Amino acid sequence: MNKLTVEKRKQSQQTNNQTLHMIGNAHLDPVWLWQWQEGFQETKATFRSALDRMNEYDDFVFTSSSAANYEWIENNEPDMFEEIKERIKQGRWEIVGGWWVQPDCNIPSGESFVRQGLYGQHYFQEKFGVTAKVGYNVDSFGHHGMLPQILKKSGMDHYVFMRPSPQEKGLPNRVFWWESDDGSRVLTYRIPFEYCTWGKELDVHVRRTAGELRAPFDDLMCFYGVGNHGGGPTKENIESIYRLNADSAFPTLVFSTPNRFFEEVSEKDLPLPIVHDDFQHHASGCYAVHSGIKKWNREAENLLASAEKFSAVAKWTTGQCYPVDFHLAWKNVLFNQFHDILAGTSLEEAYEDARNMHGEAMSIGSRGLNYAVQSLSWHIDIEEEEGMKPIVVFNPHSWNCKVNVELEVGGLKPTDRLVDDKGNEIALQTVQSWATSGGRYRISFLADLPPVGYRVYKIVKGPSITDFPTIKANDHLLENETYRVEIDPKTGFVTNLYDKNKNVELLDGPAARPVVIEDKSDTWSHNVLHFHKEIGEFKAKSVQRVEHGPVKSVIRVISEYGKSTLVQNFTMYREINQIDVSVTVNWQEQFKMLKLKFPVNLIFRKGTYEIPYGHIVRECNGEEEPGQSWIDLSGTHQPTGEMYGLSLLNDGKYSFDIHNKEMSITVLRSPIYAHHDPLIPKEDGHYSFIDQGIQNFTYSLFPHEGNWETAGTVQRAAELNQKPVSIIETYHKGDLPQSDSFLYVDVENVVVSVIKKAEDNDDLIIRCYETTNRATDATIELPKWERTIEASFHPCEIKTFRIPKDKRQAVIETNLLEWSE
Repeated sequence: MNKLTVEKRKQSQQTNNQTLHMIGNAHLDPVWLWQWQEGFQETKATFRSALDRMNEYDDFVFTSSSAANYEWIENNEPDMFEEIKERIKQGRWEIVGGWWVQPDCNIPSGESFVRQGLYGQHYFQEKFGVTAKVGYNVDSFGHHGMLPQILKKSGMDHYVFMRPSPQEKGLPNRVFWWESDDGSRVLTYRIPFEYCTWGKELDVHVRRTAGELRAPFDDLMCFYGVGNHGGGPTKENIESIYRLNADSAFPTLVFSTPNRFFEEVSEKDLPLPIVHDDFQHHASGCYAVHSGIKKWNREAENLLASAEKFSAVAKWTTGQCYPVDFHLAWKNVLFNQFHDILAGTSLEEAYEDARNMHGEAMSIGSRGLNYAVQSLSWHIDIEEEEGMKPIVVFNPHSWNCKVNVELEVGGLKPTDRLVDDKGNEIALQTVQSWATSGGRYRISFLADLPPVGYRVYKIVKGPSITDFPTIKANDHLLENETYRVEIDPKTGFVTNLYDKNKNVELLDGPAARPVVIEDKSDTWSHNVLHFHKEIGEFKAKSVQRVEHGPVKSVIRVISEYGKSTLVQNFTMYREINQIDVSVTVNWQEQFKMLKLKFPVNLIFRKGTYEIPYGHIVRECNGEEEPGQSWIDLSGTHQPTGEMYGLSLLNDGKYSFDIHNKEMSITVLRSPIYAHHDPLIPKEDGHYSFIDQGIQNFTYSLFPHEGNWETAGTVQRAAELNQKPVSIIETYHKGDLPQSDSFLYVDVENVVVSVIKKAEDNDDLIIRCYETTNRATDATIELPKWERTIEASFHPCEIKTFRIPKDKRQAVIETNLLEWSE
């Protein structure tokens, strides 16, 4: 029994069983108002202080998270690392969190959250012989609704958070069951008031927390210790706990840990409520601020996913070595997902560091991906033919894709044509080359690709034998067999998005409308839920058709506002009913926000946002909401009665709102770097503003019949973000055919997101998830290795399978840590 408890009970002063579990901790922001090098030093100082307090107070215990911090200590102060190992064995130092860092809990992909646990828990198990049982993100600004499943399948049954606070998100209790769509639950605790204290006495902080005690919930955690820039519990903190515990006006105070708290709560028969939701809205502006870090994150996540898939396939197919540095790449990405980095709320210099770390990660990913696809393509049997230029296109997705492919080639002749592996001619179009000289050309064509596979296309000599039509296109109209898009030549706004077959005009006003909104909030946008004060809009300077051919046609709209310019290239394909819009913004405004708005002509609407490894339906009330690669508004088209919808896809944005009929993508915000209320900027001050200059991204308009679940929104968004990989080959003998698939799934609503080498051996790891909130039976085939996986999915369930290369060994379902349950 804790010494504090014994002494207090001896005094016989306590009149009830209420207990405050005093959680000694130090919230360590490795990056915020300082760079990581300073966070590195402060981690050492904080851990040293915690060890010293243990030497001074026999019953003091310390709680700490984040494997990245421990790796710093291991590499830089090995003696201290050994001290920490010993204290962990003694139960005096408790590992929580189980993740690499405490990340933003809305922006990373579903797989990034898995990797936070995979690398964090493996590190803790390897170095200390323990894994975290409590998920721990005390400072993250919001928490997506799929976290209970991810935590549970990463070995954590409990969760601790603080934000959003009660005025931002009402919850039925401090302690409750948090449930995901698949039914996974974790026992969850919202910290009262603060996760840290200053180095003084704790009277006020303890009294506030004690005021939250409500029978029959007689246990609460009270977190103390200097934080943010580290520090941890002080001598004065600890002495004040002894003093307060002798005062009968306070509940029993015990030095404790989150594990002990949850153990005691779990042993009691308490009426714990169940919450099935996500936790927003604190700092609603952080999901749009600093476009650079968010785009780098998205690119790195998708590049590493593709690189792992083809590296794993190549290892099992050709014997190509699997890269050993993927771990380093992922750790770089995971570190940059720390909540003050990825949210865009750190000081400006921190983003130079983040850019460099992402650059290293993407270089590793690019190198690994190139080795893999080059190894595979070199084993393809390609016949010799004079003047032929083979192109191998790889599909990283677990479904058949028909996607636009663009690549640079040399020596193209006007009479050359394109054929597939069967000799069928494919429409070919030349577009503007990235090179300005040297006989280089850029070609565009639609590739029809098998799942997790490839197809060989060939540029061959000779005139075209097929008369490929083009869509209707001029300076203000794009029209294929299904849709007609019209753009106002004066404003540059889209005025019509018309389904010719269903007689549905989907728009309810001008769309792709670039609106400028006043935004004088701080970097986080504290206490702001809506951004709606329009102060202007971009006006068209030029609307012109710039590309036209048998593959696609493009209208370029160049608009201006103040000193800023916006270029939107609207692309319609002849054979794909999706309008891609590549965007270049040169932003020169301050204290303003840019949104692109899309009003739709629907009633009985439902607004859905992608979240990591899942989705959530939210009210269409105009509140700024985090999302991922797609949002959707579906409903009834009143004039025709048709069920219809519009999905907005993107390759690097995370902030949206839906207000009644109008969907909006928040493109950027331009507050001051690391400006935190209530500090008011000086009128004559010199400040650096975020998101100044040029940025690029792509969004897509994906109109559809019915709802997003049946339309394939998840797949189209994934294709936009994880593009096909193409390389120019030559002729050679080989043991692979000119078109092949290494994996496929027999149902559309189960997506294979990961194919990788196992962490501990050469087994294959496959991760997949159900996408439409529907219980499903699925069959996953790996035909090359004569493996079939039959699996039953709960709605939105994530499943991981380990496949031994030895066919005599059975496929095993594992948790997200690749360990058997």
